[in-house]
Amino acid sequence: MHIPKEQKMYCTKCGTHTSHKLKQFKPGKARTMAWGTRQNLRKHKKGYGGKAEFTATVKKQTKKPTFIAECLVCGRKCYKVIPKRMKKTELVSAT
Repeated sequence: MHIPKEQKMYCTKCGTHTSHKLKQFKPGKARTMAWGTRQNLRKHKKGYGGKAEFTATVKKQTKKPTFIAECLVCGRKCYKVIPKRMKKTELVSAT
């Protein structure tokens, strides 16, 4: 799906509708000391331990695209999530 790089959205800081620049959201690096990471290490990676089975989880094929919208007037950033699942999104300049 083609999504325009610049959109007019409501800015909470400015209090009006202003132009926002969109950028694709990418999650950061996972925390090594997070609880889930430590449990996974303890259960599946450490020692001899025999056969530890993973629980079978079926992952969805698509995700809801998330963008970071930055106000061009004040610079405030906020998330914009499109509430539809899609395989591919592309930011295009509006001409």
